[in-house]
Amino acid sequence: MQYTDPGKMGVHYMKRTKKNEGVMINGIQMTFHQRVVRDFHHNWMLYLMLLPVILYYLIFQFGPMFGLSIAFMDYKPAKGYAGSEWVGMKTFVKIFKDADFMRALRNSIVFNLADLIIGFPMPIILALILNELRYPRFKKVSQTILYLPHFLSWAIIGSVAMTMFRPNSGLVNILLTNLGVISEGIPFLNEKWHWAITYLLIGVWQTMGWGTILYLAAITGINGELYEAAMIDGANRWKRMWHITLPGIKSTVVTLLILNLGRVMGSNLERLTALENSQVKDFQYQLAVYIYNKGIGAGKFSAATAVGLFQSLIGLILVLLSDKFAKKLGEDGLL
Repeated sequence: MQYTDPGKMGVHYMKRTKKNEGVMINGIQMTFHQRVVRDFHHNWMLYLMLLPVILYYLIFQFGPMFGLSIAFMDYKPAKGYAGSEWVGMKTFVKIFKDADFMRALRNSIVFNLADLIIGFPMPIILALILNELRYPRFKKVSQTILYLPHFLSWAIIGSVAMTMFRPNSGLVNILLTNLGVISEGIPFLNEKWHWAITYLLIGVWQTMGWGTILYLAAITGINGELYEAAMIDGANRWKRMWHITLPGIKSTVVTLLILNLGRVMGSNLERLTALENSQVKDFQYQLAVYIYNKGIGAGKFSAATAVGLFQSLIGLILVLLSDKFAKKLGEDGLL
């Protein structure tokens, strides 16, 4: 087996011996520990650069997992982990019997599936359109306009939406009324069905630019000779897009679809509160609101943790099932 040592120039040779004898490198028998030390000695700067990332995940991703035990306790902050009573699955049973939880669960699933159906194809369509634009300057301006909403907070988006979509004094209703399209204001954010449509479309507008970046990056990795050969064979733009571009980004589409399926159980509290209205509570009441109101807001940390654990578990199951299904269809999948 041949390999190049990053620390030194030249080619070295590595020969495997028996498992308990280690590996022969340049005629020197080395154990696993010696190889690790040797590799660290030659690449210590790379390991040093990796250290902040490892610490971030250990502290902020893996560290909080120890707090999942709160879901199985009657947790009291004053008593801590040791003093709180262990109740097992009682918290989960109580939550699943709660009518408000079932309503929040139903709303979360319906709106997240609608988000997926409406919002997932949009970045793909935009990436295909931007890729076909002939004028580079117009393409750059369009990309910038599409990316900007991703960097806006939901507080800003919500305030702008409330200003633009008011039934009587909103800019959109005033414009439609002056054009004679409508005779009275449309309650975009004051009636639950109008609110649902507006909520979904604003979400698509806010997220589609970021997804477009990922698909454009995938399109740049497609071999340009395929397009040249297709043009020689007489394929027009639509045929090149359908038979070359889309198949070329298929793996990226599958990966992002699997990741989005894992978020079907989630909900965004910032987005919900930014578009909050007392007249649309039937649709606005989703799991994020339930966790905040009946969990953290009421001081029931065990209930909040239990719902969060339930969301994560269902999301993990959906990711694993969709990944397995993708592999059965011949795709690479995610895992």
